[in-house]
Amino acid sequence: MKIKFKVSILSLCLMASSLAYADPHWTYEGKTSPEHWGELDKKWETCHTGSNQSPINIDHTIKGKLDNLAIDFHVTNETIVNNGHTIQVTTSDGDDVTIDNVKYSLKQFHFHSPSENHINGQAFPVEIHFVHANDDNQLAVVAVMVKEGKANPVIDEILKDIPAQIDKEEKIEQPFNFSKLFPTDKHYYRYSGSLTTPPCTEGVTWFVMKEPVEMSKQQITQFQEALKHSNNRPLQALNGRLIVE
Repeated sequence: MKIKFKVSILSLCLMASSLAYADPHWTYEGKTSPEHWGELDKKWETCHTGSNQSPINIDHTIKGKLDNLAIDFHVTNETIVNNGHTIQVTTSDGDDVTIDNVKYSLKQFHFHSPSENHINGQAFPVEIHFVHANDDNQLAVVAVMVKEGKANPVIDEILKDIPAQIDKEEKIEQPFNFSKLFPTDKHYYRYSGSLTTPPCTEGVTWFVMKEPVEMSKQQITQFQEALKHSNNRPLQALNGRLIVE
């Protein structure tokens, strides 16, 4: 089934990027927390009324004999920003992933701590969201869970480039190898969901990798300190959706 968004790729990326909104302001705590997002702006009502919202607990899956994700890794220059909601890396010539014989290009990726999606009731210390769009303006998010383990050299490169000032975008001078942010095993869970930040737009195809990658305890702590607060939306009701593996 093909779901089309009649909006520009730029608009989609801005929505999915967790960029700071000047008016209204939203947060993960207090009176502007996820429980109140749908009240803050009429355009955000889907955050409360939507029936295919993300994140979810991935459980009771059905077998679909899904092919491994075909990811074509490039080496590009990127920019990085701490926008107050997440640490985000924007790509200029993104890596491609092929889904249902259609090529999607990576627009940006960002970090949540703790994880937003759960797998069989388990949360992870960090979850990375790789936001892709195709030529028809369809969105796909590839989610990679992170567990504590060995230090990841790519994460070291990202951590050292995080700007100290909120909303100050900096260029990452040294291109890095994206493949180190993905597990070797490319099997995944697939479901239909939404953006996890306002306006919570639905029609987003989610691919949650089964195998996590590793970061050291120190790297995880550094991310949490840079974020200064948890940035995970609570789990949403499945509402009869199928999760395929």
